[in-house]
Amino acid sequence: MQDSALITTGLPIALAIIMFGLGLSLRVADFARVARSPRAVIGALVLQVLILPVIAFALVLGFGLPPLLAVGVMLLAASPGGTTANLFSHLFRGDVALNITLTAINSVLAAFTIPLITNLAIGYFDADGTLGLQFGKVVQVVAIVLVPVIVGMIVRARWADFATRADRPVRVFSIVVLVIVTVGAIVGERENIVDYARQVGLVTGLFCLISLAAGYGLSRLLRLSQGQAIATSMEVGIHNTTIALTIALSVLDNVMVAIPAAVYSILMYLIAPAFGWAVSRGRVDRAAEEPVPLPQ
Repeated sequence: MQDSALITTGLPIALAIIMFGLGLSLRVADFARVARSPRAVIGALVLQVLILPVIAFALVLGFGLPPLLAVGVMLLAASPGGTTANLFSHLFRGDVALNITLTAINSVLAAFTIPLITNLAIGYFDADGTLGLQFGKVVQVVAIVLVPVIVGMIVRARWADFATRADRPVRVFSIVVLVIVTVGAIVGERENIVDYARQVGLVTGLFCLISLAAGYGLSRLLRLSQGQAIATSMEVGIHNTTIALTIALSVLDNVMVAIPAAVYSILMYLIAPAFGWAVSRGRVDRAAEEPVPLPQ
């Protein structure tokens, strides 16, 4: 797992390409509209930073995971929303501008939440290891999220026709690259994947599903739009497993701590699309009955 170039290099490159494609579909006005809906941002951040670690802690205790695996689940819960969430939000007609904003904010907050939550977990479960403030890693994630998006937005602003023509090919290429990277990572760990899934598959699968449902449910309780609800559910339910794997392997230097993130990174590609399809297929019916006016 430590030597997998697909995880350490291929996935960030694939995500950067995806973010560029998303940038081609965004305007500055999209972010201004998000700024006028603070409930969406505050609700998602509270859920991401405060409630998800509690959910993960309850699952860890309920299933009685060994200390190192328990720390791995808590590290996963503390990791910011993954840039892959932006892709799924885009595919299921979520508010991508909200995703971009939340991912950027969460990535900055992760400089504090990852060391705090992981160190608390290490102490509580009496596991060996320590974790410092990984500011460099957070900067790397922010760069992966923001720089390609900004480039894509600049391209759209200056060459609108090109952006329109390139949007679909870039989106398809992004999905193909992401699938190749994911399948490659699975093939590279094929000898261990069954054992990994047996140990933490149920816990990480439940965590993903509960996170998605919590993000969507809270948004609807806050009376947010369907697009914002989908964006929030994807942002809260899909974590940046690259950061979790990097910290587990390079900072804590422990493969066992990395196992929950590795298993989760596979399951989320099955659970998140299924959830997105389930909540968005009813959108057509509701939209026909209760049309929502588009912002001017």
